[in-house]
Amino acid sequence: MRKSYRVKTERDFQKVFKEGQSMANRGFVVYTLPKEKQKHFRVGISVGKKVGHTAVARNRLKRFIRATLTELKPEIRSDLDFLVIARPYARDFDMERTKKNLIHVLRLAKVLSNEETETEEK
Repeated sequence: MRKSYRVKTERDFQKVFKEGQSMANRGFVVYTLPKEKQKHFRVGISVGKKVGHTAVARNRLKRFIRATLTELKPEIRSDLDFLVIARPYARDFDMERTKKNLIHVLRLAKVLSNEETETEEK
């Protein structure tokens, strides 16, 4: 995913965190903030030390999250800035479990613009 698709600055992160709506499941919390006149969505990913005590574990989970979001890119609403925050429960997730949990919470948060992902899970 290109850098233009990322929420990068602390200021942008805090704005989404404070003004956005949140939705969660056991593995992830997603904060969403609608943005008009935006060409494409922007996402911020946060995996804290409580999730994985080593950088290797945290980076692995971030790779899984980015890969899932890249796969879902056509279905993600373009008018959003959103944050994906991993919870400690996600520590031992493999790629498939990460994808399943992330799709679930993105649906709850209404980040996905259509329901085509439903057929992928079955």
